[in-house]
Amino acid sequence: MYKLLFRPLAVEDLPMLHAWILRPHVAEWWEEPSTMEEVRDEYLPIIEGRSSTRAYIASIKDQPIGFIQSYVVQGSGGGWWEDESDPGARGIDQFLVDETRLNQGLGTAMVAAFVERLFADPCVTKVQTDPSPNNRRAIRCYSKVGFKEVGEVVTPDGPAVLMLHERANHRSDHGGTRVAAELQAARGRT
Repeated sequence: MYKLLFRPLAVEDLPMLHAWILRPHVAEWWEEPSTMEEVRDEYLPIIEGRSSTRAYIASIKDQPIGFIQSYVVQGSGGGWWEDESDPGARGIDQFLVDETRLNQGLGTAMVAAFVERLFADPCVTKVQTDPSPNNRRAIRCYSKVGFKEVGEVVTPDGPAVLMLHERANHRSDHGGTRVAAELQAARGRT
């Protein structure tokens, strides 16, 4: 079975992150930032700890397989989640870097492992995400991990499906056996 590791995004990762964001399967859903300058402007405050967002490179055996970030929902600014009053709510965004690894359970495993990591903090009460209503792959992934569709919302990026995973409904090994089996199957296909 694969062991997913999450290491904090570093300055030296920014060119790699920029290249990933430009890949068609990522750019389809991840509209900004698109230039290297925009990537630096967006992620340097995160790397330097001047933001409530935390960004990570997900890897298996030192091989980067994805990018994932979390943020404090309350007070996130920019027109995002202005009605959120729960200081324990966290939002997540992520993508896999290799298009050939899609539809193999790897994204589900990455999200499941990261949600587990977030819920290890007793202050975290819920985790939310907001895929495009047209991103059925992402919606299926989040559902497998335990996220529930709340409904369609309008965000600064446009329409989205708000999905929540509440601590009260979280099982520590939620889908752990299934995720391990999916990763085993994915490893056999690569």
